[in-house]
Amino acid sequence: MDPDDRRQQILDRARTMFRERPYGEVSNTEIAAAAGVSRGLLNHYFGTKRELYLAAVAELLSVPPVPVPEYVEGASVRDRVCESVHGWLELLERNQETWLAALGTGGDPELERIVDAARERVVDHIIEVVGLGPVARSRPEVRGMLRGFSGMAEATSSEWLRRGRLTRRQVHVFLEEALVGLLVDIIPRVLDDPPP
Repeated sequence: MDPDDRRQQILDRARTMFRERPYGEVSNTEIAAAAGVSRGLLNHYFGTKRELYLAAVAELLSVPPVPVPEYVEGASVRDRVCESVHGWLELLERNQETWLAALGTGGDPELERIVDAARERVVDHIIEVVGLGPVARSRPEVRGMLRGFSGMAEATSSEWLRRGRLTRRQVHVFLEEALVGLLVDIIPRVLDDPPP
């Protein structure tokens, strides 16, 4: 097998195992066995379990959460937001262990850097979904508000996945309404003020 393919095979297996069980319950020996490689080969590609975990989280978070909904004639911003929120919640539900572990970076600077880059990509995704590209490039406060929404979305998803205080449907309604309200009511009011 090609070295890149072998590395990807190990990473895919590790990502699956980290998604199914908490980090502390998964060993490199288990991952190597599941990937059909020796532990030495796994260590050759990734070094430590932590490095493998960081690579798995980076790969999970490097993929756009969901494709940008196709533009459909007559589709409203709400329609596009609804479809995007639905896809994002699907992704979280399938990868909840890894997602929750990534949210609780615990002061790990490397993991925080990976998660922060993913947060910026989420904002890029929202900007693309709702068509705010030109205004977001010229007014940094738009990006700041969407970054705030992203933090709220993370906290809300944790209330659903970790604490069970919200259902998936409740999270969907909350995020859809909050984002539509931000786009329709709040951003225009803030943009009425001169830029900082």
